[in-house]
Amino acid sequence: MIDNTGSRELALRQATTESLAEAVELLPALPPADPADRYAIRHVTMLWLSVDKSEHTRRAYYADLAAWLAWCARTGLDPLRARRADVDAWKTTLTVTGRDGLPRPAAPSTLARTLAGVSSWYRYLQSNDVTDNNPIGAVTRPKRAKASPLPALDERSTAALLDHVESRAARLDSEAAWRDAALVALLFYTGLRVSGITTATVADLDTDSGHTILRYTGKGGQRDFVPLVAPAVRPLARYLAARSARFGVPAERLTGPLLATTPHPHDPAKPGGKALRQRDVWQALRRFATAAGLPAATSISPHTARRTTGTLLLAHNVPVQKVQDLLGHADIRTTRDRYDAHRHKLDSSPAHTLAQILAEHRGQR
Repeated sequence: MIDNTGSRELALRQATTESLAEAVELLPALPPADPADRYAIRHVTMLWLSVDKSEHTRRAYYADLAAWLAWCARTGLDPLRARRADVDAWKTTLTVTGRDGLPRPAAPSTLARTLAGVSSWYRYLQSNDVTDNNPIGAVTRPKRAKASPLPALDERSTAALLDHVESRAARLDSEAAWRDAALVALLFYTGLRVSGITTATVADLDTDSGHTILRYTGKGGQRDFVPLVAPAVRPLARYLAARSARFGVPAERLTGPLLATTPHPHDPAKPGGKALRQRDVWQALRRFATAAGLPAATSISPHTARRTTGTLLLAHNVPVQKVQDLLGHADIRTTRDRYDAHRHKLDSSPAHTLAQILAEHRGQR
């Protein structure tokens, strides 16, 4: 009943390669694939998508590239002969669909991300001598806003959510409920990106110097680890114990995803055991936040947990370098500028100290 992890990973890689090949075949404006040419542009494009990228990044880069190539096809432009003026013309046409279903100009952050994705493709082609030109290299990119538009929970709301899911698990005492409690605890106590948790396996749990750790795959495919504190280990241990009891094996013999779907109670064709999807995590968080009575329930997302982790640590004077290391940011400016919530910048502003200093010397207090 326990899957062979190595075989599953090999099968997953093969399936990913096949699906990428099919997707790249659908891209417009590129010459037909040439099986005899290992440096044919479609083959190199498939390698670009597959190397050192998470599934989320692959989807985003593919969508960005497809949008650019579709515009090239519509305008009769060979993408390998494109110039900066062509990219400038294209970016003015980029739109997104609002909640009302109507198109509107893409936000600066969307434009910057799209241009970065397509530029990455051109750089990869250049590094393989497929082209000499990157028309996006000189294009002016919109500056990203320093303040993140994504919400962060305050301490009370975070504690209320964690208490709710763990109390729910204790009340229901089911495998699924303890898995959900472990999921929320892992998100908020580690600050990991959701992909780091959904792609983790049971084998990624380990110990080091007396600490329980979780090894995970970070952004760009980099492997790293994070310590698991007791409030996260507690629901995770209960979940794995329930899961191993269902299989009739010791917990140390479990394999497969760290957090997995459970068997459907009425459909034998759905035996569970699959890794949670990011959409599953998103929906679960909103459901639990609503049940816990959080005001931000309608806007909460997996990244809310990550931003909350960084925001709360910075608000309590944890050195920004340590927060950067925990969150795995390559650039400390990301930690400093996008994870320090406005309310905490206001509360801790030195302007308050200045007012106190001058108040002692002013006639009006």
